[in-house]
Amino acid sequence: MAGAGSAAVSGAGTPVAGPAGRDLFAEGLLEFLRPAVQQLDSHVHAVRESQVELREQIDNLASELCRINEDQKVALDLDPYVKKLLNARRRVVLVNNILQNAQTLDGAV
Repeated sequence: MAGAGSAAVSGAGTPVAGPAGRDLFAEGLLEFLRPAVQQLDSHVHAVRESQVELREQIDNLASELCRINEDQKVALDLDPYVKKLLNARRRVVLVNNILQNAQTLDGAV
């Protein structure tokens, strides 16, 4: 089994020793992983956009519920539902922040 100190092999099958071998290996690994990372980044971006849309819809619905609650002549308590929506909005913002931080870290590497 190859150890940590073994030499990399070039495209022609010739061993490449030392820092040049590590660089060649790192380049090959990056090229191998790049499509998957780009696809993941694209999906994260799409999720973040949908999270923003969801947050806006939650805000609109919460505002509409508050307006309906104020306009009702019959005592209809919509506050618990508004609180649930605001809690859902908070979770959406939290997920979006996590995704944004993960995407920022991905770009820094």
